[in-house]
Amino acid sequence: MEQRLHRIEVETRGRGLVDITGQVCRWAGAQGIGTGLLTIWCRHTSASLLVQENASPEVRTDLEAFLRRLVPDGGDGRYRHEEEGPDDMPAHIRAALTQTQLSIPVDDGRPVLGTWQGVYLYEHRTSPHRRELVLHLLGEAAGP
Repeated sequence: MEQRLHRIEVETRGRGLVDITGQVCRWAGAQGIGTGLLTIWCRHTSASLLVQENASPEVRTDLEAFLRRLVPDGGDGRYRHEEEGPDDMPAHIRAALTQTQLSIPVDDGRPVLGTWQGVYLYEHRTSPHRRELVLHLLGEAAGP
């Protein structure tokens, strides 16, 4: 059994989904591990991770519209925690409703994703941020 650990930084433009599928797949493929499990960890409380549709941009637009209705921004006294702005507490709630870590099987050196699946960092703050993700790959070395 072998394991690898890596950190990647993701620049966001503000609230929305950032496709990280390519970065994740390239790194996993270069590690020499044929079969295993990839864990992706988001080191933030106002951003999260999703496996989501990668073909139709309308899916991401609809997802954001739904969360905007479900968890509206503050500024009107609805939240106590607003030291960092009206989008701060809603960002924490959105992260609590989604995921801060993903586990993806790896086969033949690649994460096993469905045809229409992509891996996304979901930025919940309205301003741009630099987010750090930790990738941990555990598995058996690839064959000859």
